[in-house]
Amino acid sequence: MIRIKKLLLASSLFALTATANAAYEFKISDEDKISFGGYIKMDARYVDGNIGFRDFWIGTGTVLEKDASQTKFFTNETRFNMKYVHGEVTGFIELDFYGGGGNEVISNSSHPRLRHAFIKYQNILVGQTWSTFMNTSALAETADFAGPMVGEVFVRNNQIRYSSGNLQLAIENPESYGGDPTNDSVPDVMAKYTFKGDWGNVSVAGLYRNLTTVSGNDERALGVSVAGRIKTVGKDDFRFQIHQGDLGRYVGVAAAKDLVGEEVEETTSFMVAYRHFWSNDIRSSVFYGNITTEESDADRTHWGINVFKSYTAKLSFGLEIGNFEMADLDADSDYVQFSAKYVL
Repeated sequence: MIRIKKLLLASSLFALTATANAAYEFKISDEDKISFGGYIKMDARYVDGNIGFRDFWIGTGTVLEKDASQTKFFTNETRFNMKYVHGEVTGFIELDFYGGGGNEVISNSSHPRLRHAFIKYQNILVGQTWSTFMNTSALAETADFAGPMVGEVFVRNNQIRYSSGNLQLAIENPESYGGDPTNDSVPDVMAKYTFKGDWGNVSVAGLYRNLTTVSGNDERALGVSVAGRIKTVGKDDFRFQIHQGDLGRYVGVAAAKDLVGEEVEETTSFMVAYRHFWSNDIRSSVFYGNITTEESDADRTHWGINVFKSYTAKLSFGLEIGNFEMADLDADSDYVQFSAKYVL
């Protein structure tokens, strides 16, 4: 009852959040143009429960001896990107400020962090960006950094990717999380096909990896993912992700490792979200995500509901209330988050 009262109090103190994406473009010549984009985002977050405060939930957390409540303001999600196009060649770089450093004592400084850095020429992409295994359109719209990560593919990799129509093939950076990555000699291999139409899109992806255990043994890992965004009524949409197999670090962020001892971890994970437009400038999403693992017996859930209002095409505010639970550790925390975003 005390936690509910605290949550309601925080909700009344925080009251609003954010949206959009654009860029400023400059034409240098007939073949060359450069554009700048990004956004400024400020978050005010209140967390109450026996999982310690985090800026956003990543599938795991610190279990506390007793409940604690904490409020923090931060702008780390703020980001800046630059795209340079020369004919058929595109270069793209993006930074945010989740690179660590800084504190609340004096300056609240934060180090920049590289998110994307890639080159694209015709059907070939090389560099760091979202994994080919991921369907970015199937992410829920949330105030919490990426929402229910426990049910999402959410990973950026250095990679070489080939695209042909709706088919994408890639080899990506290997990493035996929980094993011996110093002996990872075979890149991760994946393929994805996306069905598209006026109704939305659905992607089907497969993943093959060669993992190295701590004792030096090679283990094969296979996984599949089905994800998409389906248009429903008016501007509303339904987003979903379903994942099964030896997915490890590709799903749930830190909820599951690739290897537990000498065994390959098996994961089952899903996420559903429905976004409803109350009017042209007010919308809400309700979402739910869960992940369970075989070897470590993890069971993690994240749900939430929010409302966003766009005051201009580039400025929006919103409020989100939700809960993150680690059932396997008998721990959970409620949160309420206000966000404001101005798209550059």
